[in-house]
Amino acid sequence: MMTSYGVNTLISDSGIIKYRIVAEKWEVNPNRNPSRWIFDQGLLLEQFDPTLHIQSYIQCDTAYYYDQNRLWELHGRVRILTKNGLRFRSEELFWDEFKHELYSNRFSRLVTPERELQGDRFRSNETMTKYDVSNSKGSFAKDDIDSSPKKPTASKDSTQTTHYGRGAARPGRKRNPTTSTP
Repeated sequence: MMTSYGVNTLISDSGIIKYRIVAEKWEVNPNRNPSRWIFDQGLLLEQFDPTLHIQSYIQCDTAYYYDQNRLWELHGRVRILTKNGLRFRSEELFWDEFKHELYSNRFSRLVTPERELQGDRFRSNETMTKYDVSNSKGSFAKDDIDSSPKKPTASKDSTQTTHYGRGAARPGRKRNPTTSTP
């Protein structure tokens, strides 16, 4: 077992600094089943570009890294900023390095330069370029939603009826309450 305090370490790949880990306390415990690293006083992971500017980061209050399973478990004020400007917030996030995916079963909020999305379940690839949010709500650009109304189709099942009433609600862009809409 190893416990380190005031950790600020750099990780390089082929002699180029790629990442930085900052933690108040880092405990490596191979005696637990499963073995794990424990960051119980917070964790900051930063990724650098070749000119050593911060490209993205992950921050949380508590983290566990299960080294044999290559699984990160992040809890409490989880914050992510990606190089594409996507911002993520939740109280929980899992990062499976074997499956190359991130996921959360808690309320999550994503903000991109184009849209804002929030929901109860989140799943994404490691780069957060392709993601799914279940039970979601948010604002979208008009081009993201097919604006042509769907016409009802006749059904061969006689017990099914066609309803011509009000259609399903569609999410829209955030509106400024000071402007009026016609």
